[in-house]
Amino acid sequence: MKYSKLNLAKEAISHKGFVKKIPDIFRMVKMWRKGTYPMKSIDIILPLLGILYVISPIDLLPEFAIPVLGVMDDLAVLSLTIPKLIKEVDKFLLWEAEQKYSGTKIIDAEIVK
Repeated sequence: MKYSKLNLAKEAISHKGFVKKIPDIFRMVKMWRKGTYPMKSIDIILPLLGILYVISPIDLLPEFAIPVLGVMDDLAVLSLTIPKLIKEVDKFLLWEAEQKYSGTKIIDAEIVK
């Protein structure tokens, strides 16, 4: 089976409801840029750069030159970036809920599907 960047991107966005969290990602970045949401720059920039790398036609290991390794580098980047981004969005959603109910402090929470 031949893998393409499009197929890899489709597999990545199906990870843990990634598509449902896209509006939350945009809201998180917007609030971070305004200075409302406290977050380290590296925690958002690296995952977004990883996703841009996978989408980009430029690769360190191109698929046409080295077919198996070319796909493997994209999979490695996705396996690191998507979970990190999802984790940051989940932290943001907890922070946002805490801000909404400012009288109530969320100490520990579990995300239930």
